[in-house]
Amino acid sequence: MNKILIVEDEEAIADLEKDYLELSGFEVEVANDGEIGLEKALGEDYNLIILDLMLPGIDGFEICRRVRDEKNTPIIMISAKKDDIDKIRGLGLGADDYMTKPFSPSELVARVKAHLARYERLIGSTIEENEIIEIRGLKIDTTARRVWVNGEEKSFTTKEFDLLTFLAGHPNHVYTKDQLFSEIWDMESIGDIATVTVHIKKIREKIEFDTSKPQYIETIWGVGYRFKV
Repeated sequence: MNKILIVEDEEAIADLEKDYLELSGFEVEVANDGEIGLEKALGEDYNLIILDLMLPGIDGFEICRRVRDEKNTPIIMISAKKDDIDKIRGLGLGADDYMTKPFSPSELVARVKAHLARYERLIGSTIEENEIIEIRGLKIDTTARRVWVNGEEKSFTTKEFDLLTFLAGHPNHVYTKDQLFSEIWDMESIGDIATVTVHIKKIREKIEFDTSKPQYIETIWGVGYRFKV
């Protein structure tokens, strides 16, 4: 049974999320402040974390950063804030998704299932021989999920690696931000392109010599992105 951690200081919201998730067959634990949430997230094994942004003790941003330093557990960040800057910051710290309150519990359950299904497919790969993509100093081991740039290994979050691998695996093909969101996050973007934009920026910072003149991931203005070979 998949085990989910909810870090949420509003008990009524946490209880509602917990009820819906348990009815869907998940095992759920709740932490009502940031310090307890961080301790649980780092000390125990969860399949997914639902993380509120505004928390007493330690906020969701710091928890996300600390967890992502050690684990690739999928994180869905929840906030009453609608500002793009908070969404961009959360995604930039490694959150896999960002939902703005109020939202329907059924939508939360759907997103949880989508992220878990994708993550389980990724870690459950049984490919015997590692599949490698090598392009001009960039080496991607798609089986071991490792990346090197000119011999130096770089660290990637789950979604950063998925996005890079997808683009590198389909060179010279132009994808819109909506197409990339749908492919990597298994959901329709509903017009929200910040997720893709932030992840492309983070990937470029790790693989490009000069991010203002990218040699790997091109921006096709008015359309989307293309991986050059």
